[in-house]
Amino acid sequence: MAKNKNSQVRLVLAKMIGDIFEKNKNIALNYKQVAAKLNLKDKADTDTILEILKEQVSSGIFIQPERGKFKLKDLKTFIIGTVDMTADGSAYIVPDDEFEKDIYVAPRKLKNALNGDKVKVYVFAKKKSGRKNEGEVVEIITRSKTDFIGVAKISERFAFVIPDDRKMLHDIFVPLSDLNGAQNGQKVQVGITDWPDGAKNPIGKVLHVLGTEGENNTEMNAILAQYGFPLSFPDAVEKEANAIPEAVHEQEVKGRRDFRQTTTFTIDPADAKDFDDAISFKKLPSGNYEIGVHIADVSHYVKPGSALDKEAYERATSVYLVDRVIPMLPERLSNGVCSLRPNEDKLCFAAVFELDDQAEIHQQWFGRTVIHSDRRFSYEEAQEVLTNKAGDYAEELVKLNELAYQLRDRKFKNGAISFESTEVKFKLDEHGKPMGVYVKERKDAHKLIEDFMLLANKKVAEFIAKKGKGKQKYTFVYRTHDSPNLENLNNFATFAARFGYKINMKTDREIAKSLNYLMEDVEGKKEQNMLTQLAIRSMAKAIYTTKKTSHYGLAFDYYTHFTSPIRRYPDVMVHRLLALYLEGGKSANEEEYELASTHSSAMEKRAADAERASIKYKQAEYLEEHVGYIYTGIISGVTEWGMYVELVENKCEGMVRLRDITDDFYVLDEKNYCIVGQRKNKKYQLGDEVQIKVKKVDLSKRQIDFTLIQN
Repeated sequence: MAKNKNSQVRLVLAKMIGDIFEKNKNIALNYKQVAAKLNLKDKADTDTILEILKEQVSSGIFIQPERGKFKLKDLKTFIIGTVDMTADGSAYIVPDDEFEKDIYVAPRKLKNALNGDKVKVYVFAKKKSGRKNEGEVVEIITRSKTDFIGVAKISERFAFVIPDDRKMLHDIFVPLSDLNGAQNGQKVQVGITDWPDGAKNPIGKVLHVLGTEGENNTEMNAILAQYGFPLSFPDAVEKEANAIPEAVHEQEVKGRRDFRQTTTFTIDPADAKDFDDAISFKKLPSGNYEIGVHIADVSHYVKPGSALDKEAYERATSVYLVDRVIPMLPERLSNGVCSLRPNEDKLCFAAVFELDDQAEIHQQWFGRTVIHSDRRFSYEEAQEVLTNKAGDYAEELVKLNELAYQLRDRKFKNGAISFESTEVKFKLDEHGKPMGVYVKERKDAHKLIEDFMLLANKKVAEFIAKKGKGKQKYTFVYRTHDSPNLENLNNFATFAARFGYKINMKTDREIAKSLNYLMEDVEGKKEQNMLTQLAIRSMAKAIYTTKKTSHYGLAFDYYTHFTSPIRRYPDVMVHRLLALYLEGGKSANEEEYELASTHSSAMEKRAADAERASIKYKQAEYLEEHVGYIYTGIISGVTEWGMYVELVENKCEGMVRLRDITDDFYVLDEKNYCIVGQRKNKKYQLGDEVQIKVKKVDLSKRQIDFTLIQN
């Protein structure tokens, strides 16, 4: 044990010595200078430093440029990065420095690091024959997560939780005293409490019992817990929400523009309960139109520093699973006080535009309003009015649709990209079991609302950015989207060419134009979803930031998110900042808002991952009842171990494993997006149509396996 402890001390000391050279720009130092910088004066310590330096010269980590002096052979000996686990227990460390290559770490050199952890890695001197950079984890800087979802396996003397996460390769040991009432076979949330040196398994305790594996409620809660979204609101938050009165008092109306006598309505999904945007319409004596985009005034009710605000900040977004919404704000606010329900006075923050028949803006105004919605339309009801040009508020809806078409055309002429990917929906029974799968269609009613929301978002961002063009720059939360990485786009263009689609790569405008032609041509074709998804993947990701850059996908110089504060925290921040600057306030703290923007971007991605996981689960649950059925599918992805196939009929996606294709030995040709038989040279290409049979479904892993029906 003493020997083990001594080796641990030497390991820590070696790391500290490396840090000294890195901090001092790798200037040559003797062992006494190193000891002085480490504030070590004891002879035994200085002797140990000399020993370590000599050992590391032999290992090739340090060199001796002159007698008695040492320096690192390569300043980049240590690299900080993120662990990306593989199925065999090894990992690649993805460096924070994007110019560095990934570092391979063997399982025994991971030092209990888990997938997603931020770690410091010592990079070995490269062997001449070695094809990859290899290293060893020397420090776990931050754990990505310590809570996991899994199934409890309980015996008389001990228990383990077997994690659902495929990249968590260690079962978690749980003392019987820490089971928190969990029964054998139940799905639970477990937190790691300790991982002793040399122990194969971490130790944990059950935090929540989620229920019986396979039950809809259990599985949906498991997905939420897996992605770090709480299953309920703290009592203090609910109490604060319940104390807010629903009725609008006349005192609150003072200082607001009153739109209660102006025709106003909402258009939302049929099952929506949180209506955060309404449109008002008035024909002006000049023949122009006053169009108001009225957004729930969440910031009036949710004050900075309150329990409501802190909880909303942490969540940052509502999460939309297949069968439920996990709101950012308690139901009292999201479905009640803030929701723009019909026939009720509601407080809003608005962008009001005077438009002519060509949808050109003559005047704009931003500020607080009070409205009284006359009608709540579902998208289907509004579409019926547009199709028949008859029904409630037909004249207003038809004119709004005409104006929306012109806004849309102008946007695309300016270089915006139209990504119309298919959205999968499920018909569920009363127990949440999927009885059918269908693809949701976006019609004019959806696009009408979207175009007016885009207009409001764009003009609010433009207003603040231009207001800050003088001496004072105003801190603001923008929604930005970088132009695509040309290498990614080139790869996509090469692949699209196989289907006869040409991407002109000369300028951003030409790229956008040809992508739009592609999206138009591909609509309704079997390859639509796959090509759209690949095109989206070749694009940069949109994020929130205070550092203003344009939005490439929309071709807007300025863009923000102003229109959904009930379900997105960045919109709440935008409302607060807009109110501050309209009142003549000074610029807000940029660092604080940048931090909040980064957090919101991360939570948005997490919510999207949770939503996808719930869809995957329902697809698996649906196909579990269809094992043995034959379907037509499109090859939607290729990997070294198999190919993904998306079914044409219901958009469910599963995998055909290469080992199950028995007529040849197939390998991945990554460059050409295909797998190739080594003897007969038969190819299965991304986008090819294939016949498959549903082979097996693993609900707990949300995995669907297909077998290929070969000609």
